[in-house]
Amino acid sequence: MQKTLYVGLDVHKASISVTTAEEGRDGEVRFIGTIPNTPTDVAKLAKRLANEDRRLEFCYEAGGCGYGIYRQLVDLGHGCTVAAPTLIARKPGDRIKTDRRDSQKLALQHRFGDLTAVWVPDPVHEAIRDLVRARMDAVMQLMRARQQCLAFLLRRGRSYGPGKKNWTLRHRRWLATQAFEQTTHQIVFQDYVEAVWAAQDRRDQLEARISAMLSDWSMAPLVEALRTVRGIDLISSVIFVAAVGDLGRFESPRQLMAYLGLVPSEQSSGSRIRRGGITRAGNSEARRMLVEAAWSYRYQPRVSSGKTDIVGHQPKPVRDIAWKAQVRLCSRYRKLAAAGKKPTVVITAIARELSGFVWAIGHAVRSGVP
Repeated sequence: MQKTLYVGLDVHKASISVTTAEEGRDGEVRFIGTIPNTPTDVAKLAKRLANEDRRLEFCYEAGGCGYGIYRQLVDLGHGCTVAAPTLIARKPGDRIKTDRRDSQKLALQHRFGDLTAVWVPDPVHEAIRDLVRARMDAVMQLMRARQQCLAFLLRRGRSYGPGKKNWTLRHRRWLATQAFEQTTHQIVFQDYVEAVWAAQDRRDQLEARISAMLSDWSMAPLVEALRTVRGIDLISSVIFVAAVGDLGRFESPRQLMAYLGLVPSEQSSGSRIRRGGITRAGNSEARRMLVEAAWSYRYQPRVSSGKTDIVGHQPKPVRDIAWKAQVRLCSRYRKLAAAGKKPTVVITAIARELSGFVWAIGHAVRSGVP
């Protein structure tokens, strides 16, 4: 039988520190050295360590260098694990951190099976995820541009008025009427306004590109199915699926809730049980999307006119889950609000249960419902 050689890689932008650990509790642990972070050098390393009598199992932390090394090693026929950085065990008293020690720690924990692997997306999914991140950057840029423009107007004593909503069509017309005595102030104002329109155009263009790329994405059926859920539109559905990935890897709704950080934290010892706020683990954008969707369950259950065509194109099991979610969560919101719970606590509880219905829709789509 082939033996296994575990290889820990501490990956950086320009270099990779390499440590090997032979299988068995007393297997030899050896620091190989540091190699440049290039596909050619990674291939040479794999060829150097490869042997007919053993198989290679690589591992490295998920980070800014992406999944290129993972795909290269898998294509070469070797095993590779991309470990979740926040779930790697660290000694509380360890005050020395070097690349060599980090690679050794990865190799040892991989040998003992203590690493938690992250889900690695395919290239198309990763491209969609990058597009979603670019759209979120554009949204943040638009928010900053709007705040800067309104702050400038406030310093000049210009206010649209209390109770009026900014950035509507009427507000845009009001902006067009603003004039300043100082030429410099007029230049600054026009620059702020143009920055707002440029950021808004960038956001709209990225959203159009997201819609255009859905046809090439393997997760497109799940995206369309999640649109039947109240409070989830096309963009929010894409954000959630791009961040979370394949819902089939979660065996139960509770696993998805824990992955999204929507379960309560706990510090219990002996007979004392103490629970706190949610853990906020996992992807913050996916969690934020569910929390925003949860606010729509303040109202009575109904299918809006904009959802009618979307719901009608989905199979009956998906429609049933979406409607069951509405009936359940709208009633749940009223009961929690009547009990005197804080609005934020109520919405978090609704978002947690909503993730369970999302999990059910994901598994219905995965099983290929008629």
